[in-house]
Amino acid sequence: MESQLSKNDVQQMLRIASGATLGFAISKALDWPNPIFFTLYPILLLGLVAVLNGHIVRQFLAATIFPAATVLVIYGLFGSHPLLITPLIAATFAFLFWQMSKGTLYLFGAFSLVGLSLQLHFASYSSDGIDIYSLVISNIGAILLALIIASALHIVFPDEAPRTPLPKATKDKASIRHEVILCTTVATLSFAVFQTFDLVDSISAQAASVLILFPLCWKGATMSGWQRALGTLIGCNLALLAQLILLNYSDTLFFASFSLWILVFFISRQHVLGGGGAGTGFGVLTTFGILYGQSLSPQQDIIYSALYRFSSVVVAIALSLCVIYVVHRALNAYQATRHHTFY
Repeated sequence: MESQLSKNDVQQMLRIASGATLGFAISKALDWPNPIFFTLYPILLLGLVAVLNGHIVRQFLAATIFPAATVLVIYGLFGSHPLLITPLIAATFAFLFWQMSKGTLYLFGAFSLVGLSLQLHFASYSSDGIDIYSLVISNIGAILLALIIASALHIVFPDEAPRTPLPKATKDKASIRHEVILCTTVATLSFAVFQTFDLVDSISAQAASVLILFPLCWKGATMSGWQRALGTLIGCNLALLAQLILLNYSDTLFFASFSLWILVFFISRQHVLGGGGAGTGFGVLTTFGILYGQSLSPQQDIIYSALYRFSSVVVAIALSLCVIYVVHRALNAYQATRHHTFY
């Protein structure tokens, strides 16, 4: 791993920090609902993707429409039939993980999974007063705003040199089957658990159980789970430190936004030096996005939320990894679904 920042790395750090802060500040200043979307999506777009081109924009736009349409159709037509909703969502997960496994539309699948998981989690508690239509509109608005912010920041902080495209990995059909079945099973079980128990405040844990599946295999999920748990621990502690420094000024938008920019810019260094993937640094960044976007408001601080988030995320990751391992071993027992890593 390189320890020296390039000019491109610094520019990306500026884009990530500025994007997260703009999304947070705009949503809070205009008092838009579900500010978690507006804070988190710029981090996803600017953190996972170092460049912005037509192919990426089209995938991100598709990831706007697909989750929104899925939530509206499933909960609009079958909201009163939970046993019917689960297989429909499993089929949707399978489609998205299939897109990710093939690789061509990986970003569409990944972005759709994040948006769909967040919306499904909140929509499943619509009986508690959560408006599904407001939720979907907020998600669409957040993605469009993230695209506008990202486009503007790529102009303000452009790369200083061309980037080398990453080589594409080749997979056999058995590995693709393995990845789709494995990830669909775990994601569906996670959804079912959060449906069964009253865990409306555990959005971070539900999201973590999906995010660790992004490597699509047991070996990658193990590393991803450890990195996400570590990233959550670091992110929660840094957010707590920022809260203690801000004290009663946490309800002042300028100070809250400035503290978010400092935190994101500082951690972005670790993220870009780690290759820009979904590693420890990215786990810290998404922790900031969720804590600031969901929990920081004039009526509450983030101390309780940070402590609860870490404990719930660790439990969710540990249980998810247990299920991933069991399903992985079962699938590897058959040649037709054996993964190429054989671990």
